[in-house]
Amino acid sequence: MLKLNIQNETATLKAVVLGIATSNGPTPKVEDCYDPKSIQHVLSGTYPKESDMVLEMEAVAKVLEKYNVEVFRPKIIENYNQIFSRDIAFVIDDKLVKANILPDRDQEIKAISHVISKIHPDTIINLPEACHVEGGDVMPWNDYIFVGTYSGEDYPDFITARTNIDAVIALQELFPNKIVKSFELRKSNTNAKENALHLDCCFQPIGKDKAILHKNGFLIEKEYEWLLNFFGKENVFEIDKEEMYHMNSNIFSISEEVIISEKNFTRLNAWLRAKGFTVEEVPYAEIAKQEGLLRCSTMPLIRA
Repeated sequence: MLKLNIQNETATLKAVVLGIATSNGPTPKVEDCYDPKSIQHVLSGTYPKESDMVLEMEAVAKVLEKYNVEVFRPKIIENYNQIFSRDIAFVIDDKLVKANILPDRDQEIKAISHVISKIHPDTIINLPEACHVEGGDVMPWNDYIFVGTYSGEDYPDFITARTNIDAVIALQELFPNKIVKSFELRKSNTNAKENALHLDCCFQPIGKDKAILHKNGFLIEKEYEWLLNFFGKENVFEIDKEEMYHMNSNIFSISEEVIISEKNFTRLNAWLRAKGFTVEEVPYAEIAKQEGLLRCSTMPLIRA
């Protein structure tokens, strides 16, 4: 059995579910896309090829193996996008919380049933149907659980609004010993540079006390400032709109010292190395066209 343990985003990774790009299906129609960036690439004829995405994901698998991480992969569903394993479930403490995601994606959880069967049923949580949540919006950080949300009355109009206030309340009830801190995110169905699809599109903690942050991803400036003060300005790497668009905050920590990052994130990678991190660079620019990157493709199960 897998003994789940996730307290934060950066402790040494022992086991993870990494998505898979094989049999990803044809280029979607515009009306079937879930985010503005995918729509943009479908319309311009630059939507990523399956063969390129498979190579990118295998590069990540190699890095994880180098650091002796146990890597689980979903079973392949023909012609189905299974890259973003973070969305379908997430672990906090010793609990696996199944996400209530977009109905079109509900097959994805079945493809990791071989992993779920290794988890004690008492530690698996199914949220009520009214609680919409995806793993990209949920970040355990020691005493805190940071949650990205959108509470506007027009929530149903945004296909990019993935986590609601009902889910925030449910997480507080499930984890009464944690402080659940929610952040209102900026949403757009049409402009990828004005859309924080998930919290990890505009924020991510790294190391012991540092973070990557994009101010415009937050609807309420005071909430952005809370994070800036929490980590301290000198410990925060601020990304601009273009870097947010290319998903610079969506890197992935193997440990407090080692980070997997996209090879084109030159400014970020230089800063990380200057702060003493080991940066494992991989190509991931094709997968990024679907408004997801390294954190989105990984679902950590055990961190030491």
